[in-house]
Amino acid sequence: MLSKEILSFLRKLEKNNNRDWFNTHKKNYETDVKAPFEAFVTELIAQVGKFDPLIDMPTKKAIFRIYRDTRFSKDKTPYKTHISAAFAPNGRKNPNDPGYYFHLESGRLMIGGGAYFIDKTGLQTLREFIDNDVARFKKVIGKSAFKKHYEMVRGEANKRIPKEFNTTFEKEPLIANKQFYFMAELPSANILEKDFMKNLIGYYKAGYEFNAYLREAFSHI
Repeated sequence: MLSKEILSFLRKLEKNNNRDWFNTHKKNYETDVKAPFEAFVTELIAQVGKFDPLIDMPTKKAIFRIYRDTRFSKDKTPYKTHISAAFAPNGRKNPNDPGYYFHLESGRLMIGGGAYFIDKTGLQTLREFIDNDVARFKKVIGKSAFKKHYEMVRGEANKRIPKEFNTTFEKEPLIANKQFYFMAELPSANILEKDFMKNLIGYYKAGYEFNAYLREAFSHI
């Protein structure tokens, strides 16, 4: 489904990020990028849904628009130079709804998931959940498949955390995180491999248990 034409278009867009060029090549975008990516994400959601039944959302709601919102940005280039999609049980707009992410640009492929945007209530609840059983949290993130595919949980950390978590912080510094996500970066040429979809699903399967843990934590909100 994903082809070298997608990478070629994204590479050219990096060098010609302006409306005139894009409008001239819009038919190429729709044929070589948009349509194949929609078909790919449709299949991806179906495959992930086999081991994570909560994932069932319309393809178009999972895919991010290629048009940039430049209203409040110093960077006025009108288009993203990557294609991406995010899918979670309740869509991609709930901050406390762990899901999966796919990102492709001309030179990089990003595969991941977890909880990137967590609101204040969700973060406090998650920290309490970790604090209540640190050993279980360590067990989940220490699984061999998770470490093989992602190495570690990532995310920006708060410099200060509520005092009640200080003791746990000494045993598990990740409790200071305000983001809890996993991400792997690979060469974009991987999309051209024969078994790419199979390998991709392997990455998402490796992150499933961590997502399930996060969902259980957020269910206490």
